[in-house]
Amino acid sequence: MKNREIPLKVVSRMMENDFFSQWLGIEVVEISEGHCKLQMIIRKEMLNGFGIAHGGIAFSLADSALAFASNSRNRQSLVIDANISFLSPVREGDRIIAEASEVNVTNRTGIYNITVSNQENKKVAVFKGIVFRKSENWFPEGE
Repeated sequence: MKNREIPLKVVSRMMENDFFSQWLGIEVVEISEGHCKLQMIIRKEMLNGFGIAHGGIAFSLADSALAFASNSRNRQSLVIDANISFLSPVREGDRIIAEASEVNVTNRTGIYNITVSNQENKKVAVFKGIVFRKSENWFPEGE
């Protein structure tokens, strides 16, 4: 399998059974080894009692970006630590974009920074995630 095809193939396999990301309406904008960009639209049922998007929505989008970026090298990876800082409220109808970038990757772990922005390119949250990289691949080498 060519290197540029691996990330797309892995994310497609992951999304097949990721019913929560499907419910969120996540769309993959870009995917490459160690990098992922996703977007989604905030719907009414995602709002909290203050009439703004529940913090779990931005966290979930960033978490999906982390999952796809960290698995994009064909190694199964699972989050072991994640944190988020909210910078600005998100409202119904907003399009939010999460972009994950690999900071460091070793044989056993990976560190990723994820920025969540709105349709005006204003940062609404910053997220950091650490993953454990299992020894299993998504696809056999060379497939």
